[in-house]
Amino acid sequence: MEKTHKVSSKILNNIPVLVLEGDITSEADGDIMNTYRELKEKHSPFYLIIDFAKTKYINSAGIATLINIIQDLGDFGGKVVFTGLSQHFQKVMDIVGITDFVNIYQTNEEALKNIATKA
Repeated sequence: MEKTHKVSSKILNNIPVLVLEGDITSEADGDIMNTYRELKEKHSPFYLIIDFAKTKYINSAGIATLINIIQDLGDFGGKVVFTGLSQHFQKVMDIVGITDFVNIYQTNEEALKNIATKA
């Protein structure tokens, strides 16, 4: 069966970016968490950007995965930043309360600019 998601990562201005594409469901959990762990081990980030620009769907299992990352990075004093959320996904994140724990920006560039002013 073909995957309905793609998870990748990149580094922008020394900040790890987790790029989520397609459907973020329980099927994506393993790939998301493995990529997150790799970023964490290699870079020990204080900030992590999660880029949703190409995300098409998120269900409750996908939200649970995001919460796990937010909690894990938070345990080490780190901060998760969301970028590229559609209005619909931003509303969903508001409803479930995730927006109380992350900063949200339209683009990675905007996020990097705000992170740089806090460093």
